[in-house]
Amino acid sequence: MVADAATDQRVPASAAETAHDVLEDDAHQNLMRLAFFDELTGLPNKAVVDRSVRELIRAGEAPFALVLINIDRFRNLNDYFGHELGDDLIVKLAQRLSGRLCDTDLLGRLNSDEFILLLSPSGDPDDLTKVIDQLSDRIKEPFFVEGQEILTSASLGVSRFPNDGADFGGLLTNAQRAMRRAKATARGSVSYHDVAIADADAAQSRLEQRLRLAIRDRRVRVAFQPKVDLHTGEVGGAEVLMRWYDEDGIIQPPGRFLELAADLGLMDDLTRFILAESIQSIDRFNEAFGAASPISVNIAANQAGNAAFMQSIVDELDASGFAHRFILEITEEAFLAKRAFQTTIVPMIRKVGARVSIDDFGTGYSSLSALAEIAVDELKVDRSFITGIHNRPRAQAVLRSIELLGRELDIAVVVEGIESEEELTYLRDHSQVRYGQGFYFAKAMHLPEMRLAEASQHVGRAPVMGRMAPAARS
Repeated sequence: MVADAATDQRVPASAAETAHDVLEDDAHQNLMRLAFFDELTGLPNKAVVDRSVRELIRAGEAPFALVLINIDRFRNLNDYFGHELGDDLIVKLAQRLSGRLCDTDLLGRLNSDEFILLLSPSGDPDDLTKVIDQLSDRIKEPFFVEGQEILTSASLGVSRFPNDGADFGGLLTNAQRAMRRAKATARGSVSYHDVAIADADAAQSRLEQRLRLAIRDRRVRVAFQPKVDLHTGEVGGAEVLMRWYDEDGIIQPPGRFLELAADLGLMDDLTRFILAESIQSIDRFNEAFGAASPISVNIAANQAGNAAFMQSIVDELDASGFAHRFILEITEEAFLAKRAFQTTIVPMIRKVGARVSIDDFGTGYSSLSALAEIAVDELKVDRSFITGIHNRPRAQAVLRSIELLGRELDIAVVVEGIESEEELTYLRDHSQVRYGQGFYFAKAMHLPEMRLAEASQHVGRAPVMGRMAPAARS
């Protein structure tokens, strides 16, 4: 509609003008949707939740709570089921969460695997805890997507106004800290922000900086743990492990930094560095363990599924001239996408003469189905089955089954985590496993220690069990 200048009355506009106005209005609405709402779920985005929090603070409304909802292992679910099914799951989850909210609450979506929930008012602490626990339980109920039943969980972090932040930024940061603690404690759990979380987060930030500096300054080094013949004590290869020498010269255990390195996106650089160091050290490795001994290098599951990364690893092996000496140890998670791994990754490894091992075998549900489709050279039985095996009949039965499977499929079986003479005696007398690793035989040795081990070999020619066990236990 347009106005008549002489009479100031509203008169019908032309069809073209009307169409133009409609198009402008539609374009404006589309821009508004893109700016303030998630395209997949239709939920408000971060900007809308931010504005709502500011309005509550301006109006003096308190208390209220901000809940960060992070779906556990969503990337793995996407890789296994496909992105379309993952999108459908997100939509169903958004609908489930929205269906139980009060009129004053607001649910938004932050990114692919995170939702944010504004609970206003939040009530007293007991009421808030009850609401949050019900929310967590609701997420864990089965979803039915495209005829498949899918079980998932989410780690929840909660911050409250005014105790945990004076504005949206502070509340969100503290909810993220609480969520990270929940995820570290147990996936699918809930954590509330407090001072201890802030202190832990500051310590984590310092640790991140120290690790970045350690990688830059090449204070991450390789160590080798021998694989030992259980009957003769002779070395039949070694696994390459990472060790971090911190700024004080103290060796930090892998559990302290490997997961952090993965979170920081540093694992690819670390793996390439470890492989390069292993190749450069091969002469010293040969002196310590023998020129025919295989060298096992660990590859993370997400790396093993990345064709471009694996091609770079294979190319480096090929260029070294020692590819036939290397075994790539890959955890069971990588075998979830069996078809892609079998058709793309395994052929490129085999082409250069390297071999494939399934690490931590028996801890994942995909083991048997993967072995039915993927040709591997070695199974490494997880240490959880070996610890105290001489007193655990069920663990013994599992090991016998794995042995039988290995024989039928012509796959070598190696056990990890041998730490006592009783465990070794049982394995030697009641199993047909040939090779094992563990602190009973030797700790992971660094390059200078490998020279000492090689020298002692020439002195007494004692088998590795007798030579290294006392040092490992001391």
